[in-house]
Amino acid sequence: MSQAAQNTRGRPGRDSIGGDGYGERVVRWRSGRVISERCRWRGAIEYQVRLDPRSPDDPDTVRALAYPELVGTPQAGDRVLLNTNALALSLGTGGYALVVAVPDRLPADPTGPGHVVKARYTPLQAVVQAVDEDGAPHRAAVAGADDLAGMPVVLADLHSALPAVLAAIPARIPVAYLMTDGGALPAWFSRTLDGLSDRLCGTVTAGQAFGGDLEAATVHAGLLACRYALGAAITIVSQGPGNLGTGTRWGYSGVTVGEAVNAVAVLGGRPVGSLRISDADPRPRHQGLSHHSRTAYGRVALAGADLVVPTGLAPALADRVAADLRELPARHRIVEVDGAGLLDALRASPVRLSTMGRGLDQDTGYFLAAAAAGRHAADLLG
Repeated sequence: MSQAAQNTRGRPGRDSIGGDGYGERVVRWRSGRVISERCRWRGAIEYQVRLDPRSPDDPDTVRALAYPELVGTPQAGDRVLLNTNALALSLGTGGYALVVAVPDRLPADPTGPGHVVKARYTPLQAVVQAVDEDGAPHRAAVAGADDLAGMPVVLADLHSALPAVLAAIPARIPVAYLMTDGGALPAWFSRTLDGLSDRLCGTVTAGQAFGGDLEAATVHAGLLACRYALGAAITIVSQGPGNLGTGTRWGYSGVTVGEAVNAVAVLGGRPVGSLRISDADPRPRHQGLSHHSRTAYGRVALAGADLVVPTGLAPALADRVAADLRELPARHRIVEVDGAGLLDALRASPVRLSTMGRGLDQDTGYFLAAAAAGRHAADLLG
């Protein structure tokens, strides 16, 4: 047997399906015709699409999402190519077919500046202008910066924490959002961001994520962009909607919260942890202080953070969270924040509060913890 054959022997997915030398397909392709537009929000349009039959299990029609900046704007009657993976997997957050192309009516070529590529080497790689690349309007301010000057940065592992954190920060304080690439890559997917646009001074998408008001190659550059390009006094960092998890300690996209703590600290910011806590999640690993928060702050974060706990939690939940926090390294500071008035602030949120399908009344502790982190960040400004 040749050395090359020995090297590939036993590797999964190398069974030459179709004779092309590659393994199982990873995209469920479908085509269809646009029936009508259902609704739209910033950067995205939802359509009703009639599928061309390909499998007996295919529905007659599907909800399909198009990002006009990527594929143009489909019209009723247009033929569209679709990726239906999310539908086949019954994903809640991403339960759409995604429009990949309008092949009979391609959009015009882009004319904007920039040469930074995101979603790199995928069929829909997008060319954007990074905030700190040559010729960008904010290059001088961001490229020359190296310190956040103590800016509080609230860190959350779920996108659902964003409106809750923001609810407790006074409207007079400019707040930016930094979206990492652990969940959805297009910021346009988030209806939450659309609903909070009047409350945020801007959004920066970092890493492979794109579609923010500004683009950054890394979380570090994104943090500096929030401070010096958007003028934020506080920044909130989380992945986009649709997190990835395998049910294991390390196989979860929110573990990068710990890496974000390190980035904030090395840049001279003040990391503030929005803890993931719950007494409503049916999964034992997420009860009390979620194992995601325990791993991110206990193992990944090498710098200290303010880990915020609100008063007013249900007694059993408060006791369990306190016990879990005692197991974290001493470099972190446990901060108790007065929860008075936070429920009222959360109920006044301009967007619906929901995490894993549970609202404020079903998972009150989770949202209170996020709001308390926002209140603490505001208090740090004096």
